[in-house]
Amino acid sequence: MRNIVKNNKGQAVAPVSIPITKEAFYSDQETRIYWLGGAGIMIHSYQTNVMIDPVLEGFDIPLLYEVPILSQDVPQLDGILITHIDNDHFSRPTCRHVQNVCQKYYAPNYVADVMNEEGFQTEKHDIGDVFQVQDLSVQLTRAQHNWQNGSKKWQYRYWEEKDYCGYWLKTPDGTIWLPGDSRLLDEHLHMPEPDVILFDFADNDWHITLDGAIQLANTYPQAHLICIHWGSVDAPDMTPFNGNPEDLYQRVINPDRIHVLAPGEAFVLKGEY
Repeated sequence: MRNIVKNNKGQAVAPVSIPITKEAFYSDQETRIYWLGGAGIMIHSYQTNVMIDPVLEGFDIPLLYEVPILSQDVPQLDGILITHIDNDHFSRPTCRHVQNVCQKYYAPNYVADVMNEEGFQTEKHDIGDVFQVQDLSVQLTRAQHNWQNGSKKWQYRYWEEKDYCGYWLKTPDGTIWLPGDSRLLDEHLHMPEPDVILFDFADNDWHITLDGAIQLANTYPQAHLICIHWGSVDAPDMTPFNGNPEDLYQRVINPDRIHVLAPGEAFVLKGEY
């Protein structure tokens, strides 16, 4: 288990970033998962490279880590998958600056409409839809994160649950599930057991909550848990950004499956741990 360092504001901070080089994108016979910091993920699987919710530049709150790859250094992407409109998930600058090397964007409902209006070639999907990105089969899973309905600032429209999603990905080496920013839903506890959960454990009512994260983890006791959405943002008073992996170790069944990656560190889905 990795030791967790806190800063002088009491925030648990991600380990020092490891640069992602162009070689990480080369075709091979391996599936690797990289945490990009925040909620961002890169998956390399054989010939396929996708990013989910990459925020490689332009976030409006100071960060606690170095981005492991800059937008201009990304050599090739088969797709970018966006889960919802929040700017710690949909980074307009990132999407714009990889536009020449990204084959297509994918997103649910409202955010897909916004992306298309802004010039991104985005394939729009409903919850439950399945689509293919090269070697990856991708399905949208349900999420509940429509917090904007409770804020006067955002009430220029009604925010529907279908505007937010998670992603279930089948790779040649196993399944990867990103529940996304979401309250814990009953159906989340009745999925096939994934090989990897991209694991948000933010103790926030519009996220899964810490207790909800523990319940999810223990429902799938063999799934590897890659910690995301923590240790990345200089916002000590904002619970969505301030989970601490140390809170998991004593409560998660088989705690050795908790993986505290540095941004840019590879997790090989097919391998020994």
